[in-house]
Amino acid sequence: MSYQALARTWRPRVFPELVGQEHVVKALVHALDGDRLHHAYLFTGTRGVGKTTVARILAKCLNCEEGVSSSPCGKCSSCTEIDDGRFVDLLEVDAASRTKVDDTRELLENVQYAPTRGRFKVYLIDEVHMLSTHSFNALLKTLEEPPPHVKFLLATTDPNKLPVTVLSRCLQFNLKRLPPNLIFDRLKLVTEAETLESEPGALDQIARSADGSMRDALSLLDQAAAYCEGRLAEAEVRAMLGTIDQGHTQRLLRALAADQADDLLEEVSRLDELVPDYSAALDELALLIQRVALAQVSESAVDGGLADPEVVRELAAAISPEDLQLFYQIALIGKRDLHLAPTLRTGFEMTLLRMLAFKPAAAVPPSGDGQSGSGQARTATARKAARDTKRAAATVEASAQDTVSAANGGPAPAGPDAVAGLSEMHWNEFVAGLSLSGAARQLAGNCMFRSRAGKLVELTVGDSQQHLCTAALQEKLRAAISARLGEDIRLKIEPGTLSTETLAQRGQREADERQDAAVRSIHGDPNVLAMQQAFDATVEEQSIKPVNH
Repeated sequence: MSYQALARTWRPRVFPELVGQEHVVKALVHALDGDRLHHAYLFTGTRGVGKTTVARILAKCLNCEEGVSSSPCGKCSSCTEIDDGRFVDLLEVDAASRTKVDDTRELLENVQYAPTRGRFKVYLIDEVHMLSTHSFNALLKTLEEPPPHVKFLLATTDPNKLPVTVLSRCLQFNLKRLPPNLIFDRLKLVTEAETLESEPGALDQIARSADGSMRDALSLLDQAAAYCEGRLAEAEVRAMLGTIDQGHTQRLLRALAADQADDLLEEVSRLDELVPDYSAALDELALLIQRVALAQVSESAVDGGLADPEVVRELAAAISPEDLQLFYQIALIGKRDLHLAPTLRTGFEMTLLRMLAFKPAAAVPPSGDGQSGSGQARTATARKAARDTKRAAATVEASAQDTVSAANGGPAPAGPDAVAGLSEMHWNEFVAGLSLSGAARQLAGNCMFRSRAGKLVELTVGDSQQHLCTAALQEKLRAAISARLGEDIRLKIEPGTLSTETLAQRGQREADERQDAAVRSIHGDPNVLAMQQAFDATVEEQSIKPVNH
């Protein structure tokens, strides 16, 4: 017996076997069981999601010898002939090869005649959007008022090309693209039934490469079974599909995290030996960045996907959320512009170097041998200048806050003794003088000082802000406190109830007070009162903004 492709062997023959299209199955089952049948159905969706399969199952439901129902017997002559593609009253037409109006007229000549064997004469027109305008016009009248023994089942991947006059005469069902996890489960079922030994990583690669199409996934599984000689190994499937190993993307992201341009370019050279699809390589890098970003906000996201959870945790602790967002955005833009580069490798390398160039300024560790290249020296100089500028700005900001606090009768700026003691009384002023920015400064501003014992500093963060307590941000805060105190300290931050006002709460309170004062000032202004009386005007309070002196 000749071998039959998996996509044909595992083609669903009844509605319960159809996966991922429950919204379509539910509507058709209710229509069949409730005897509410329309004369024309239109199934739309991308290739390989089940449009023709649903149409054939529906034709079987209509012509089963046991009666019209959503559960055909599958054993009568009508059911078996439909499965074998030789049922005389099921006319399958490929509109892509029969676009002329004469073909359509010839097809419709026998519409008025009763079915030969079945209960209904079913016209299944695939890729119906390929018909010409004249063909649609010839079909239109019959489609609107067909004889009671005729059903039209239309399928298309591009419903936008259908005339609205045709769309308005059909019940339209949109079949959705299948998610990779659902395709993976189906592939696992098929491999077990076909006694194919497979690694989960191999099936995951096939599921993702299928791009939402179950038929493509089964075709790729057939190809992989032949390529791998019966055992589907992840490395061999990657080689067949042209995808890259996760280890390459992990090493690229480690080099980005460590700011090591040499390691980055060396990894690109190793990757280039595999002749990869650089667009797919950027996709893999973006997916890994997304996994790491999710892991920073939710521990449950660590175990999803193929990457080693320990590697994901390591990268989540080593890279700040701001850097991850920057890397992700640059990867997307780099993929969009990849075809414009002189070569694909050039575009890929420049995308990675752009991630380094636009990475927020950070301290550059000194070279072990005391020497560095001119490019590294220029980078270190530029970043040092950026750090000095930020520190100067932080100093000015802290001085301004101290001035405002003193004018309002608040606590005085923290002096040397207060810094050394690091007490609750001076904590907010201490935080205001730290060289922090972004999310790390937000974390510090939302922390309350709890205690200090030797080199251990304990802080409390409000329950609503505990999402800021990532390993990367805590390390930045610990380093800033150590630099301010002049000694290396350990930091412990726990969520809890805040008993004193944090720097962020104080800033919000002062902003609210300034806003209230501005609103009262406007309401009490004589000119405003005169305009209200003369023109029956009202004051839009949300438009009032305090002036920051």
